[in-house]
Amino acid sequence: MTTVTALTTLTLLALAGCGTESGRESDGAAEAGSAVRTDLPLTDVRWSIESLSVDGKKVAVPAEASLEIDAKGKVSAQTGCNGVGAMVTIDGDTITVGERLPSTQMGCPGVPGTFEKALGGAIDGKIKAKVDDKKLTLTTAGGDSIALAAEKPAPLVGTGWAVDGLISDKTARSLPKDKKGETPKATLTFAKDGTVSGNLGCNGFSASAKVAGSTITFGPVKATRKLCPEPGMSVERELMKVLKGQVTYEVHHRELTLRTAGGEGLSAGAGAPGK
Repeated sequence: MTTVTALTTLTLLALAGCGTESGRESDGAAEAGSAVRTDLPLTDVRWSIESLSVDGKKVAVPAEASLEIDAKGKVSAQTGCNGVGAMVTIDGDTITVGERLPSTQMGCPGVPGTFEKALGGAIDGKIKAKVDDKKLTLTTAGGDSIALAAEKPAPLVGTGWAVDGLISDKTARSLPKDKKGETPKATLTFAKDGTVSGNLGCNGFSASAKVAGSTITFGPVKATRKLCPEPGMSVERELMKVLKGQVTYEVHHRELTLRTAGGEGLSAGAGAPGK
């Protein structure tokens, strides 16, 4: 089994615990069954991969390793290097891998590479799934096991958000890097008092931020006025376009997206609690 196939299988497993809603389309793949039911919904939940045991030995797991299942039985996983996906079918507590979906195939040195290789060798055929509280355990026919835990979604307010991408005309791109290969440190933290503060990639800033439903209305931005080398100033100008007036926002697990009516926007990942 290739590395990509292995990860794909992993993703499938998670689906085992929940099943998808009956009557939904499955994009041509066999629809996931609903025989396995628990009090914990497994769809639209991001699962962190906590441990992998192969032949009785623990394998180091990258911090970014996770998987997620949508309501149609589509599973996607991150391994710390590659992203993979597949469709699954479920019969009781048995998960069977179905159609493989397109995935990245980068070479992964170090821990990510070792993890992917071990996972690829461990997972094959049918896998048993067990859900206990917010933990998911996947066990192969050969006795190898994978332990996963449900990630708690990050709240909009009180979370330190690190900007990691810009959006323009519905096209997302990563933050530009300087000559040293580093990106500007742009951050956002929404407070309970209806304000937002942080750094624009160069200058510190603050503004009012009224949250209502799926929108945030920003007041005038107050910022320091120092000059910074590129790309800091360019990123700052882009962010100022987003933090203006009313925008729509979405928090998906630990990822925040802001979009203006004109198509500008930003993406940010959850970090440590904001101060």
